[in-house]
Amino acid sequence: MSASEMEQRTGARPPVLLLHGQPGSARDWTLVEASIGDCAETIAIDRPGWDGRSAPGGLAHSSAAAVRALDEAGVARAVVVGLSFGGAVAAWMAVEHPDRVAALVLVSPAANMASLQPVDRLLALPMVGYAASAGVLAGAGLALASGRFRRRLERTFALPDDYLRAASRRLRRPDAWTAFVVEQRALLDELPQLEKRLGEITAPTSVVVGTADTVVPREASRQLSDQIAHAELVEIPGGHHVLPAEHPARLAELILAAAERVQTVDAHTHA
Repeated sequence: MSASEMEQRTGARPPVLLLHGQPGSARDWTLVEASIGDCAETIAIDRPGWDGRSAPGGLAHSSAAAVRALDEAGVARAVVVGLSFGGAVAAWMAVEHPDRVAALVLVSPAANMASLQPVDRLLALPMVGYAASAGVLAGAGLALASGRFRRRLERTFALPDDYLRAASRRLRRPDAWTAFVVEQRALLDELPQLEKRLGEITAPTSVVVGTADTVVPREASRQLSDQIAHAELVEIPGGHHVLPAEHPARLAELILAAAERVQTVDAHTHA
């Protein structure tokens, strides 16, 4: 699609680009996409390293792949939604490719240094980090293979069984272990660079966090909402880290609200 054809689409509600976390896949957004329905076009991608074919990389690598996905879809700009590590990728896009980002929705985002915990540094260590990551991910995958364990998670965290089954298979793949370690190291290398530039983000931003998230500290999300100009902090009571599976309808509402605000501004700009 040509640049002029892409530009013609900017008068309508912008499409939504969905970036998963680590570990993860495009399927993590299935329930959110279902809740969005026909209200907006959605583009969920497997980030590099998580599709079983491409090489993994850091924030810049995933950001470039996300921009290519927009190009292939003929989309000039989108509401970019990122979960956890994907939130850092989305913020990187907003810094490096501001013309492609109509708005940001950062979900449980690991997008500043305050979001890192001691275990993140351990899992990024050479050799030791890979062994630890492989052990943790494979162990979690095996645990999720148990129907009894999945039912317990369903009751506690409201996570659907098909989501947990897919996660079990993904966590037991060696390529997932490699992608995880590569991205852990990228967090330590690239987050300081991103954090210095968060103030450059001009896209309307919502930072969404569950109040029961134990992976990314709530204080890190509050700090992030201060680091990005005019960012809105939205807290989901009782929500945990994997909000797309646990609270898909609420996330869909927030994403569509962001898209509608962009559409309204575009209409006034072109009036």
